[in-house]
Amino acid sequence: MYRRDFLASTAAATAALAAGPAFATPRHEGTGDAAPRPPVGVFTKSFQDWPIPKVCQAFAELGLDGLDLTVRPSGHIEPENAAAKLPGAVAAAEAAGVQILQLTTGVTDAGPDADRLFGAAAENGVPRLKLGYFRQGGAPLNQRMDEVRKTLAQIARLAEKHGVTPCLHVHSGDYLPSHGTMLYALLKDLPPERIGAYVDTLHMHVEGGDAGWRQGLELLAPWIKLCAVKNYRQEPAGRGDLGMAQWKKTVVPVADGFSPIPAFVKELNERGFAGPFSLHSEYQGGHSFEDLNTAETLEQTRQDWAFFQSVLGEVYS
Repeated sequence: MYRRDFLASTAAATAALAAGPAFATPRHEGTGDAAPRPPVGVFTKSFQDWPIPKVCQAFAELGLDGLDLTVRPSGHIEPENAAAKLPGAVAAAEAAGVQILQLTTGVTDAGPDADRLFGAAAENGVPRLKLGYFRQGGAPLNQRMDEVRKTLAQIARLAEKHGVTPCLHVHSGDYLPSHGTMLYALLKDLPPERIGAYVDTLHMHVEGGDAGWRQGLELLAPWIKLCAVKNYRQEPAGRGDLGMAQWKKTVVPVADGFSPIPAFVKELNERGFAGPFSLHSEYQGGHSFEDLNTAETLEQTRQDWAFFQSVLGEVYS
């Protein structure tokens, strides 16, 4: 939904939120031989100006299962405060009838800070964590991949100590990994029970096009523990010095972009993915189709969730 449509629906949306959950689909329940529907949460990056209890209540009223909580520098919880503040976040989620499904962290090594954060996650019953990002940074790619593999092996050993599963996210651009096949190359010698793959409907399509995203999911199947749900389009951005057309990626509502999300979810289901999914709702800033405020972002999340519920209902029926 675009801003020109937003005001027309805000009053109705507000009334629906006040009345209670917007959707009645049972959570984590299957019927007959159908696989249980995986849990679905929302990445809290776009809601960090709201306190955690308010975010928990808002997501519960939308009928979501929980939060993908930022516990990283400038996140909802600063990492050095995780041990002190995670118990309150878990309690707020339980009071609202949702869960902390996963943590998004900035961890990129197996040092003391990671040790404390992994311990806090384990003590509070949140076993899955997104790691921070690695970049190529101008180094030879083979060399940089070898460095990252060694670091991931160290992180996996630390994770075994605490019984948590750190997951490496696929992110297009100058990142390791930028696509699913690269993530497989980084993880293939590490045990899936100790470290996971965090796949992404937007970034894997950006780098994978028509088939690369699917090939990545096939290779990564034993490691896939998390999935980010978002979408994009390429928008005209003028012409370069030689007259070549330029394009920029724009984040758009989940139902409106290039990534074939129903096919992506179907592929995940066929490969045994049990969730959670994380709706990313990254609709603030110049990369978005509209620069929404937090309340508008929640409304767009409601619409994304309605669409994504229909996808899940089709795939997991």
